[in-house]
Amino acid sequence: MSERLSPSPAGTRPATLSRGRVLAWVAGTTAALLASVVVAVTIGPAGLTPSDVAQVVATRLGLGDLLGLATPDRLDDGIVWQLRLPRVLTAAAVGAGLAVCGVVMQSLTRNPLADPYLLGLSSGASLGAVCVLVLGWLAVLPVAAFVGATAALVTTLALASAAGRGAGGLSPARTVLAGLAVSQLAAAATSFVIFWSAQGDQYREILSWMLGSVAGATWTSVLVAGGATLVLGTLLATTGSVLDAFTFGDTAAAALGVPVARVRWGLLIVVALLTGALVSQSGAIGFVGLILPHAVRLVVGARHRALLPLSMLCGATFLVWADTLARTVFAPRELPVGIVTAAIGAPVFAALLWKGRARG
Repeated sequence: MSERLSPSPAGTRPATLSRGRVLAWVAGTTAALLASVVVAVTIGPAGLTPSDVAQVVATRLGLGDLLGLATPDRLDDGIVWQLRLPRVLTAAAVGAGLAVCGVVMQSLTRNPLADPYLLGLSSGASLGAVCVLVLGWLAVLPVAAFVGATAALVTTLALASAAGRGAGGLSPARTVLAGLAVSQLAAAATSFVIFWSAQGDQYREILSWMLGSVAGATWTSVLVAGGATLVLGTLLATTGSVLDAFTFGDTAAAALGVPVARVRWGLLIVVALLTGALVSQSGAIGFVGLILPHAVRLVVGARHRALLPLSMLCGATFLVWADTLARTVFAPRELPVGIVTAAIGAPVFAALLWKGRARG
């Protein structure tokens, strides 16, 4: 299975897109993301139009007088600026960040099933975040999530390396197995903390957070998730040449002049930092980092210079619409967005598996 769905050219269509076509794809997906953000903000019980959204945003940015716009209705202003826009932008940032983390994980481990959740990062981040939630230390939530994600990453790689001594070193299969073990251990510890320490309404709050949700997102959430994705996600997106060198294994990468161990650890630490920041604002949202890289790879091929930015843009658009479904399909009740991503991602991944089997 690892060979058939591998991010290497053997498992995907060869990357033959020219630079012009790649730029066209990036421009198209960027336009789709911007349109999705505007339209998603208009969807809900209050009847808003894209022009209403543009009016509120322009006024808030101090461009209303310059553009000759009337002062927006106070209710519309509150709905757009305080409620919907921060939530939609947080969803976009989280989707983009998880998608680029998935691409990097799959490349570094040469395993198509690798994503932040599978290798224990999300579970570790969840453990750190839940610990501070039950203590009421909300101010250090992003720090705790990052510490948990980093600890899970170090434990996973240390366990995989120890198991691989004398047997070829760090292999994709051992890395995934170690990640599963660490993920289950962190999940058990999280359950214990909730059972032992959570009281009253904390159960509902923590459960909603663990299932993945951007409900209640504020501009602080946008700052944390968006800032992390903008800085760290952009940093990861510029590593296309390095990740291409890892496509055929560590030996090939070293032959091309890549310091394998240093680069792998450096990139995985960046992934851990980004994952911790995202999980602290949205909880554990599965399948985004697993499915989106495969879907984009089928369209543009395996070259990471195109795969990384397009995965970020598609991941952002996907989670914007997944969250829109989560808050509207059973209105006035809302679903955690993690339920929606799992409901969509599981059958899509099954289809990818079947397609890979047929190709193999």
